[in-house]
Amino acid sequence: MSNSGYSQPDGSSGGRLFEVPGGYDSFRERPPARDRYWLHALLLLLTFVSTTVVGAGLAENFAANAPFSLDEIDGYVRMWHRPAYLLQGLPFSLTLLFILMAHEMGHYLTALVYGVDVSLPYFLPAPTLIGTMGAFIRIRSPIHSKRALFDIGVGGPLAGFVALVGPLVAGVALSRVVPGIVIRGDLTLGTPLAMRLLELLMFPGVRTGDISLHPVARAAWAGLLATALNLLPIGQLDGGHILYSFAGERTRLLSRLFVAVLASLGTYQLVTSHYASGYTWLLWAGVLFFFGMRHPSIYDPRPIGRLRAGLGIAALAIFILSLTVSPARTNGL
Repeated sequence: MSNSGYSQPDGSSGGRLFEVPGGYDSFRERPPARDRYWLHALLLLLTFVSTTVVGAGLAENFAANAPFSLDEIDGYVRMWHRPAYLLQGLPFSLTLLFILMAHEMGHYLTALVYGVDVSLPYFLPAPTLIGTMGAFIRIRSPIHSKRALFDIGVGGPLAGFVALVGPLVAGVALSRVVPGIVIRGDLTLGTPLAMRLLELLMFPGVRTGDISLHPVARAAWAGLLATALNLLPIGQLDGGHILYSFAGERTRLLSRLFVAVLASLGTYQLVTSHYASGYTWLLWAGVLFFFGMRHPSIYDPRPIGRLRAGLGIAALAIFILSLTVSPARTNGL
């Protein structure tokens, strides 16, 4: 599943997890790193292609009133024989890349305000259900204050959520009622609260399993899930950085508690035969426990202030609106 965020010089990350040797002192001694623009452009181009291939398959299924399918790999073959096939995938790919870019630029621009050395976004193309593993930026210099950490951490989720509201509303409005369509597919995707509220408003009395989501709504769904994952209050995720701004060193203990909650949720999903979701949460719990618990110590006794406390509450509300406890389950199991 898509995941976006940022990595810090000690290995902490709001998205993908990276370990950078040397610690803060070594970074103070180095000149500012230069971005390899060709690499950023190449990864963005490849991610554009991979998400457009997925989007083309979603568009064809939507036009034919067909359910969500796992068999999208043939799109990579079809695009060579019929390049125009990809045009119908643009609404999905452009929407998704816009949401991911907004999230990363929220981190990037806030970091620049604080004079933090930061990379441009790295996008990650991948043959997944949405054509990408998300994006991340690298923080290449220390963050010295809790206020800066909070602002950089919360900037991504806030910007990404604002960016996805319009596509979410438009995508649900463009969706249609097709009785029983969800259970006819390979997977049943969970419905985040924000999406379900819109469905109830636009399709009153209709079950979510009878709604065929437009590709733009699928892109907004991916953006919601990525937002929720990043806002998990654990170590190196955006939510972990926000939590550290409030709780300081207690975040280390709280992160372990929340990882245990994730593992318990995954186990419960397995017991209730939601295998895809169960293994997903257990995998996340394992990765975060072994690679995502570290957090840079920031010696800053100043409180973050009422405004940031309010933004922290807003981030919690966004987390609740974006989360689905069962992101996906295989039909028939």
